[in-house]
Amino acid sequence: MSASGAVAVVASDPVIEREHKLSLLLDLGALLAQEVDLDTLLGTIGARIASALRAERATVWLVDAASGGLRARVADLPELREIHLPPGQGIAGWVAETGRTANLSDASKHPRHFGGVDRETGFVTRTLLSVPVRDGGRATRGVLQVLNKHEGAFSRDDEAFLQTLAGQVALAFDRTTLRAGEGTARGVNVRGVFNHIVGSSAPMRRVYEQITRAAGVDATVLLGGETGAGKGLFARAIHANGRRSEGPFVTVDCTTLPDALVESELFGHERGSFTGADRRVQGKVETADGGTLFLDEAGELPMPLQAKLLRFLQERTFERVGGRTTLRADVRVIAATHRDLAALVAGGRFRQDLYYRLRVLEITVPSLRERGGDEIVTLAEHFLDVYTRRHSRGPMRLSRDAHSALRAHPWPGNVRELEHAVERAVVLCVGDAIAPEHLGLQATPEARSAPALASPVDGLHLPLGLSLDEVERRYVEATLRALGDNQSQAARSLGVGRNTLRRKAPRRA
Repeated sequence: MSASGAVAVVASDPVIEREHKLSLLLDLGALLAQEVDLDTLLGTIGARIASALRAERATVWLVDAASGGLRARVADLPELREIHLPPGQGIAGWVAETGRTANLSDASKHPRHFGGVDRETGFVTRTLLSVPVRDGGRATRGVLQVLNKHEGAFSRDDEAFLQTLAGQVALAFDRTTLRAGEGTARGVNVRGVFNHIVGSSAPMRRVYEQITRAAGVDATVLLGGETGAGKGLFARAIHANGRRSEGPFVTVDCTTLPDALVESELFGHERGSFTGADRRVQGKVETADGGTLFLDEAGELPMPLQAKLLRFLQERTFERVGGRTTLRADVRVIAATHRDLAALVAGGRFRQDLYYRLRVLEITVPSLRERGGDEIVTLAEHFLDVYTRRHSRGPMRLSRDAHSALRAHPWPGNVRELEHAVERAVVLCVGDAIAPEHLGLQATPEARSAPALASPVDGLHLPLGLSLDEVERRYVEATLRALGDNQSQAARSLGVGRNTLRRKAPRRA
């Protein structure tokens, strides 16, 4: 018997087939947790369905909420990038309209079979199984379709499995950017290119293109943009869509670590290297071997460590704290910062050579203000859906006045601030219509204290001849005095972390 024949016999074992099906159901949640390109996500689901059902091809069709037609953003068809069907066309269109399952032992003889795709690709559809993807409100969101069972016709067990899987995919859509419109309207709205990242404005489309290019190579990336703009999400999107997606994604938040511990956090330490080091500990660089190391707020790295990070970027070698053995790690580095690193370089507070090493590819994530009012409302509705589910609230909506308030607010905290405002509104609103007062967008305590802060800081005497470091230190100290030495409030006012604040004004902090 040939090798291919032996494989077919083993693969058709019903026990192994059931295991494949169960594995797919279990893995679906893991697939949806990633910030992957939606084409990749749906294509992976389709490929896994085809494998589990011993079929030649599988397609995840989406019902377009705007047109009512079907589109396969990714089908297992290398010949076509995308397929469109008008409402009701083909078996998939009939399943989407009727909500019924179709199981055909000879698809070519069915009057509703649409042979246009076969003619364009050269593929021959023989057997076909197609089921609707419906949410809890029974509205159709898409269609799962598999073609050409290797062992003949699709069975009743295949039908039952695909129907179960369709229910899981419907839940999956609710956890991605493929969310439904209001109420129980048919179809889904594609709200972004990457899973978990909502936005279709022109600034976001430019960033999507850059992220896609960055994911295709292994170069170091520097993500810039204001605090709360979503740099971490884009870092994970680069990782999840690149060749290292199966490797670890390890984050180091450079704002939360005291200077003395940053090196140990990054590179690890040997036993006895400092007080309390009672064992050898791997650093984040070793942990990220084979994957991606994300340096969040890299602009806060202390100068002594910058030289060691530069060496690692150049040679991919390092030593643990207290160690003498040179180690290697195959790590891609993505850095993010809200600081102007070029200005820090000019002020002597960031190494120029490190800056150039980090910005091989530089991507600026747009602020919420730049993305525009329509996108602010779209994001707010996305978070509204997330938090009504999380807090077990019934259907809620944003009132017209809430829309106006959302569009008018400057959003200094960007997407993070918007998310918190919407969650607050979901918790506080008694009825189903969220009003502006539920969002809590009035001036914050920090903003209300701004006039008191302005006087002493604006009147601060800064004579010529001071170094930039001394100017910064005096300004930070004046801010602390004006806010009664409240470090948290001062850090928020200055847009830095508390550890950074301590470094800038150690005598008062």
